[in-house]
Amino acid sequence: MNLREVQKPLKDGYREHPESSRITLVARGGQGDAPIACSVDLGRAIYEAQAHAGVGGAGTGACSGDLLLGALAACAQLTCQMVAASMEVPVEEIRVTVEGDLDLSGTLGLVREAPVGFAAIRLRFDVTASEASQSQLDALIEKTERYCVVLQTLQAAPSIETSVVASVRAGT
Repeated sequence: MNLREVQKPLKDGYREHPESSRITLVARGGQGDAPIACSVDLGRAIYEAQAHAGVGGAGTGACSGDLLLGALAACAQLTCQMVAASMEVPVEEIRVTVEGDLDLSGTLGLVREAPVGFAAIRLRFDVTASEASQSQLDALIEKTERYCVVLQTLQAAPSIETSVVASVRAGT
């Protein structure tokens, strides 16, 4: 696949009409049968999610932390593959592993000082590229880190606006 050829009309269009490069992605959560499960509708796919077993979930499905780490793994994997193709770096295989450390006592409110959320996330690239030079591999990872949307979002958190639309039944 010639990625440059595929992306050329897109880049040309974004140069000609810069506003067309700005998009909004939407994910919607939906209530499950129990307070420990939900669905997430991404518009093109629906995923089932559960609370982690460490906070009372069944432990048989992905928890929100899994989905966050999975989003980083997917983004880093795809970005690295696309950068390698664009740079014409001869790779045989790219594998991305993401690990994250949580303290569930913070999530459960047991220890007020304990952080809620990941304290550390590790991103590892295993690249098999017997014909590539070290400088090519260094550039591949540098550009992957630079263009990975999820990694960049986690490193420089965007502002998040929360709103509530409440529906109240008459007589309550």
